[in-house]
This record gives sequence, structure tokens and C-alpha cells, in this order.
Amino acid sequence: MSADAPVPARRARRYDPGRRDRLVDTTLDVIAENGVAAATHRAIARAADVPLGSLTYHFGSLTDLFAAAFTRHVDTVAARFDERMRAAPDRAAALEALVEHLTGDLLGSQRDLVLAVELYVAAARNPALRAVTQDWMSRSRRSLERHLDPVTAREVDALVEGLVLHSALSTDPMDATRIRSALHRLAG
Repeated sequence: MSADAPVPARRARRYDPGRRDRLVDTTLDVIAENGVAAATHRAIARAADVPLGSLTYHFGSLTDLFAAAFTRHVDTVAARFDERMRAAPDRAAALEALVEHLTGDLLGSQRDLVLAVELYVAAARNPALRAVTQDWMSRSRRSLERHLDPVTAREVDALVEGLVLHSALSTDPMDATRIRSALHRLAG
């Protein structure tokens, strides 16, 4: 190869300091599009346009990659929720912020809804991923405890989880008015 010859595309990206983050983001995209079952090493590498060995270089297993990807998703959703709860001046405002979180953040995006359900299913089958769901529940409860006692916060968190599943599976999911009513009956 002469000194003036162009470098093949794969070689040009050999130094790729953002590759690990791109693999995590791509994994979320593949899961959102095709589900955890279809998120294989090959499918993720193809979607990220990287050599297959990059995945095993950056992640010890597919479970490690899923944990990193779902943790990134949880970090984003949990941070938005905590911001909403922190900004609520009182319990009534907190319940309204929770309705907005449910209808906007969790149920308002088909991608986020699918990722939540895929995480639930993956964690139900893979105990290693339960740490991700447990962290999410703990963070949600801490955010709720800004305005609710710990027992009520846990019950409301369970209702939220149920509403997410209900919305994903129902042909007649609850709208904001019915969600608001359920939350007020439980925590109002």
C-alpha cells in the first residue's frame, strides 16, 4: 500500500475512544427495535458498525452489556423523575408531577415503554439484571419519599410499575385522568 493510498474505513476508526458508549447506546436501540432476544452480539456489532470482537473487548458477556445499557436507560428516566419530585412544592404537586412522569416520560414514548418492559422481562429471566430493576425501584422510592411516607411510596411505586405493564399490554390503557384518580385514591 502506498503512502498516499486511502486508509480503509475500519482502520480509520481503529482509535475509537467513544466505542464503549456507542455500543451501550446501540444496544438500547437494538433492544427497542427488536427485543432482548434479538439483541445478539452480531446484531449489536452490525448496528454499531464495529467488529464483533469489540463487544467482547468492552464487555465480558452479553449480560454485562445489557446491564450497562439498561442502567443507562434507568439513569436517564430516574434522573428526570427525581427532578420532577424535587421541583414539586407539596404532595398535591408531587402527585401531579407523577402523572406527568407516567404519561410523558414512561408512557409517552413507545421506545421508553418498550425498553421498560424489555428490562422487566430480562430481569425476570436473568437474576443478574435484577440489580438494575432493584436500583430503579429504590431510586423511584427515594424520589417519592420526598412527599410520601416510605410505605405509601413503595405502594405507589408498585402501582407505577403495574401501570407501565398495563399500558404496554392493554388495548384500553388508562389515560391521564384515570391514572390521576388511581394515584389520589392510593396516596392523596
